Amino acid sequence: MKRVVVTGAGGGIGAALARRFAADGARVIVSDLNADAASAVAADIGGLAITADAASEADTRRLVDAAFSELGDIDLFCSNAGVLSPGDENTPDRLWERDYGVNVLSHVYVTRALLPRWLDSATPKRLLVTVSAAGLLTLLGSASYSVTKHAALAYAEWLRATYAHRGLVVQALCPQGVRTDMLTGDDARGSGSAALLAEGALEPAAVADLVARSLDGTGFLILPHPEVADYYRLRATDPDRWLGGMNKMQRGFEAAR
Repeated sequence: MKRVVVTGAGGGIGAALARRFAADGARVIVSDLNADAASAVAADIGGLAITADAASEADTRRLVDAAFSELGDIDLFCSNAGVLSPGDENTPDRLWERDYGVNVLSHVYVTRALLPRWLDSATPKRLLVTVSAAGLLTLLGSASYSVTKHAALAYAEWLRATYAHRGLVVQALCPQGVRTDMLTGDDARGSGSAALLAEGALEPAAVADLVARSLDGTGFLILPHPEVADYYRLRATDPDRWLGGMNKMQRGFEAAR
């Protein structure tokens, strides 16, 4: 990939992706809501930092326009920004709306801005959507994260089904635990699943390495934790058993409080 844009690239998986692509020789635009974090990553890799709110359509269009102006074209767009709010059905509406904006609408805004320039291009274009294993399964302790990540996966599937024949390669990155602030920060500690996910957590750089290798193909799901495929298969073929196991896990979390 010669020309790459990564959102949510001020830290975590996004920063690791930006660093890996730059190391491979790509020109990289680092975008994040945190201007200082984006600038620091861009300075490290010789990229360009653009401050933008992924949940804002105006910011996203400005980012895409700036990327085309700077790079001439975009070969890979990593729609990576995401947020997590611990909670249940009583999670405040403002957090449901925030999570929906960042975890779902951000991908919609990216495609609204990109697809008129990308579809039927002479060279295939690639969209990487960072979802989560929660989009295939669920995340105990965060209703809004689970719901919005399911929606993000559904949108990525719809894009792939609708536009594959027009040169758009869509891939969904679905890791379980990754050692980022989303796993170790205060919000994650309130989710109830952090300790469990931490046991097999990967470093962001390891996830970025797998993504780089996966871009040689067109497989839809990128699973840094291969066992997720088995959980997903069980969920589809025996949902009652899978849900029973998840509820048992929830009861264990409650008993440990």
